[in-house]
Amino acid sequence: MKFHSHKNTDVSADFSDALLASLAPDGGLWMPDIIPEFNAQQTSRLSAMSFADCAAELARYFVDDQFTDDDLREICRDAYNFPVPLRTMDSYQLDPATPEIANEFILELFHGPTLAFKDFAARFMGRCASHIMQTSRQKRTILVATSGDTGGAIGDAFLNQKGINVFIFFPKGGVSSVQEQQLTTIGSKNSNVQAIAVDGTFDDCQQLVKDAFADTDLTQTHNLMSANSINVGRVIPQSFYYFWTSFQIRAAYPDLPIVYSIPSGNLGNLTGGLIAKKMGAPIERFVVGNNSNDPFVDYLNTGEYRPRDSVPTLSNAMDIGRPNNLARIFNLYDEDYKAIQSVCWGASFSDLETERHMRRIHTETGYIMCPHTAVGHLAMEKFSEDVELEFIKVTVSTAHPAKFADSVERILREDIPLPEPLSKIMKRKKRVDELKPTLDALRDYLAQNK
Repeated sequence: MKFHSHKNTDVSADFSDALLASLAPDGGLWMPDIIPEFNAQQTSRLSAMSFADCAAELARYFVDDQFTDDDLREICRDAYNFPVPLRTMDSYQLDPATPEIANEFILELFHGPTLAFKDFAARFMGRCASHIMQTSRQKRTILVATSGDTGGAIGDAFLNQKGINVFIFFPKGGVSSVQEQQLTTIGSKNSNVQAIAVDGTFDDCQQLVKDAFADTDLTQTHNLMSANSINVGRVIPQSFYYFWTSFQIRAAYPDLPIVYSIPSGNLGNLTGGLIAKKMGAPIERFVVGNNSNDPFVDYLNTGEYRPRDSVPTLSNAMDIGRPNNLARIFNLYDEDYKAIQSVCWGASFSDLETERHMRRIHTETGYIMCPHTAVGHLAMEKFSEDVELEFIKVTVSTAHPAKFADSVERILREDIPLPEPLSKIMKRKKRVDELKPTLDALRDYLAQNK
């Protein structure tokens, strides 16, 4: 498959080059030339597979000839060695053979090694990059900005990968204490992964990465590669779980429309869902939940996109005022506002509303949500009030609540046990550098750490 810049379809590359280059030469985001569409016979076969094998089959339509079918199966089975459960609030797992179950589900995407949905994209991307570099003998420097979970997932996925150095930029004081501990304890003192606290917001971190890639000399000197969702290798695998899970639901509910609600910040997760829908996933609509940083919800309501400075909130991973992947969504729908509005519905919520919802759901069901999941679930509830339609509700849960233990315990007045992966890292010593959010500061830092 060929990919083109969202700015100019004449600027093209195959998957391997697009993955390693991150951005197109004109500064555009890579987009697939063609999104495959599957007929009923094909989707029946794909949905009968395990998630990992279905992902490998879907990936075949996006990658290039550097990957054989056996390569992709090995990559996906290694990357996705954890469950992808659909649960009701009482943790009942979806069983297609039992159609009498409730019509509201939580898609828990936090069962990977770093307990966040970013593991799906990061592990696929990391293994694909390693596969490419094993044959090319290249060396790469990865720059990744994180509002919390991306950095941990990328650091884990690329740890000890030969020929790759990873620098993770996070806003100083702008992530949860558990997230910071996770980011700053990846690997040992001399490992290939380094966390950097930037004196600014996530938008500053993201802009720093963009500015670095816009600097041709800096990019060439360090063979820069981004692992943020500007990289198409991050977005494509996020379509896999929407495709597969929607068909698991369809097996149990063949006659009801399916709606997914996604807590959203940089819109990469939503973009993956929209790609899955275009591939034939039986998804009627996407509900988008924003916190106070709501430029996309504002766009859905007004038709005007107004980027703004981000503000800190309880759901910090969504504190993004200039979502990168909006350009991809515009490209997917030819900048047709009505077309986007027909498949996306949005609402935003304050921290107070989020806290109240977390308490209410916990009191009524015993289910513990992270703040981001709560925003998504709030949006689904509001959407349900606005439509007179029976449908299957799927709220995407993006992170384990223990990753936000300080906030969750304060809100619920209950201790949240740390899963084993988090318990281990809480005992490790932090390794973190600090940096001002300027290109000159980054240039000097990279020169010193080459």
